[in-house]
Amino acid sequence: MVEARTKKRNLIEGRAALIVIDIQKSTFAPIPDDERSIAHMPDYAARMARAKVAIDKAREVGIPVVFIQEVHRADLVDMGRETDGDEEVHCLDSNPLTELAVEELGIRPNDYKIQKRRYSAFYGTDLEILLKGLKAETLILTGGLTDVCVHYTFVDAHQGDYFCRVIEDCVAGSSIEAHNASLKAVEYLQHGAVRSLDDVLSAMEAQS
Repeated sequence: MVEARTKKRNLIEGRAALIVIDIQKSTFAPIPDDERSIAHMPDYAARMARAKVAIDKAREVGIPVVFIQEVHRADLVDMGRETDGDEEVHCLDSNPLTELAVEELGIRPNDYKIQKRRYSAFYGTDLEILLKGLKAETLILTGGLTDVCVHYTFVDAHQGDYFCRVIEDCVAGSSIEAHNASLKAVEYLQHGAVRSLDDVLSAMEAQS
């Protein structure tokens, strides 16, 4: 058997893109935790707000930012199996809180935006075409949930041979336990995948 050796990678290999996953108006709405359709770990909103620091730095150094929005038709025709587990009906296009958090994140009219009907940002979307056009090799992920949409987007990106990084302090899960488990799982796939915001900002600065 050939012994596998881990090659140390730069945080950013080649060109990068910042992927902001499902930070929508509902994130910052004053909804009691026990009334939310999807459970959130403590300090969820603060972690999502912190993503704006990465967004601003990416803009400053010329790294493209892609905003992902989960959205389902109000008649539930595309909800699929998403309510077979812990989640209730969510992200309906008839609900204003499904819109992206434009003001909180400083989203601009000409920003790249991708709508998705499933957890992975790659499934049934044109994200792959966009990333090929951007010539992105490293995807830096922020947003939520760590254990759902971030995790499954990471896995699809990994299988598409992208270098994948998750900003640990700019993602949040359905619980602390689920958050930590998913970070451990993605680190298994790519060593060095889980990084701090400070590390990412330094790597972005080096790209300028």
